[in-house]
Amino acid sequence: MNAFSRRGACPALSAPMQTGDGLLVRLNPVAGGLSPKLLIGLAESALRHGNGIMEVTARGSLQIRGLTAESAALLAAEVDALGIAVRTGVLVETGPLAGIDPQEIADPRPLAERIRVAIEEAGLTQRLGPKVSLVVDGGGQLTLDAVTADVRLEAMRADNGIVWSVSVAGDGPNAKVLAKVDADAARDIAVAALRMVAEKGREAHARDLSERQLVSLAGWLCLTSLPQAPPSVLPDISPSRGEITLSLTVSPISDVVRGKPASKLPISPLEGEMSGRTEGGASRKPIGLFSLAGDIFTLGIGLPYGSMPADNIIALAQSALALGTTEIRLAPSRALLFLGQPADTNQPLQHTAATLGFVTDPADPRTRIAACPGAPACASGHIATRDIAETIAAENADILDFTLHISGCAKGCAHPGPAALTIVGGENGAGLVVNATAKALPAGYRPGYDAARGVSRVAAVIRNARYQGETAAHCLTRLGPAAIAEAYRQAQTEKRK
Repeated sequence: MNAFSRRGACPALSAPMQTGDGLLVRLNPVAGGLSPKLLIGLAESALRHGNGIMEVTARGSLQIRGLTAESAALLAAEVDALGIAVRTGVLVETGPLAGIDPQEIADPRPLAERIRVAIEEAGLTQRLGPKVSLVVDGGGQLTLDAVTADVRLEAMRADNGIVWSVSVAGDGPNAKVLAKVDADAARDIAVAALRMVAEKGREAHARDLSERQLVSLAGWLCLTSLPQAPPSVLPDISPSRGEITLSLTVSPISDVVRGKPASKLPISPLEGEMSGRTEGGASRKPIGLFSLAGDIFTLGIGLPYGSMPADNIIALAQSALALGTTEIRLAPSRALLFLGQPADTNQPLQHTAATLGFVTDPADPRTRIAACPGAPACASGHIATRDIAETIAAENADILDFTLHISGCAKGCAHPGPAALTIVGGENGAGLVVNATAKALPAGYRPGYDAARGVSRVAAVIRNARYQGETAAHCLTRLGPAAIAEAYRQAQTEKRK
């Protein structure tokens, strides 16, 4: 194993990525989950060959950190020896309870598999960039609303059965809806969209598609010629034009071909974050108990900031094994789902998890903070992100109804998108970025060791300024970046109580 992936690519098991604390690999089990014994074996391998830190990402992937070129090869060999098959190719994601949630609208797995096959048959795997992804969401208790994807397929109930809403370039609330069609048409539109993305090069995403291409995908170019067309797509796609035809559907871009301005699309992630809407809409966090069939439950347990020492994961998996857990699934929003254990063992398992430092309450303020390993774990980190995060979570839980991002450097690995507030480490200390990504120019600085105190000053201003019933996120918007930065910079002379 001598091929390392570049920054921004997906660090697959066969192509680890160089980070500030060594090489990083990311894997997604084909089976969707692991037995407790397999998770224990994987964690033991991470201890032997990495720095002992394991992560579950916001998308529900497993990461192992701190590898070297030699140890990464040994890790890959041990994963093979354990019999853990991992996914390769274009990422097609389904929810963590896919196929077993009695509340889901449709089982997304068959459609997801058909899309994977279609992508391979179309020769798109090598033409698309490693970050291109699709979501096939069957609905239910744990949706994928908070997961951003190039193409989204979401099951919906209709008078004539189940249809799939196809959208592009965003998460659930913010993606651009193209059509609502049957499964066959949804698959064909998804592949057609990926063809268009591939034509733009390996750096391209669905957000780079032109308005004309989106209109073509939505099928509005054929309204006059096929007014009674059935809900299906004929994937005869010209490489130069990238157009397809399908039936009449509901689309927010339909007015474009009627000579009218396009309808206002859903709010952007930036607007949503600062307007008081919580990230990912009303999606339930994968933490706590979720009812399956009869008296069967699955238990969701979160990793604080998506990270845990492998020793703690081993201890939790050993406890789960003793209590009868048969499968542990990775879940988006940095969590693990425990399945198969008797209902009366869920509380003891939760207690063990809490004792080990895991997140067992969906209201835990740590779920609103994205923090990378930071200093000293990562050589690129300028600030002790996790220490800062723990202090803020303990002292300011009451105002954390928005995403707070704490980044050791400007790369912003833990939360690439914009956040309401971002603390970013740099040569000048801990900078505060308002309503932007970690790469943006900070509006103010404090010494790195004093960053948590700066956030406490901002929290105090929010408490004094917000109206009754107003969210902290909306209050931040109303106060504006200048006032927020001034509060952050302000020296706090009074003693802490």
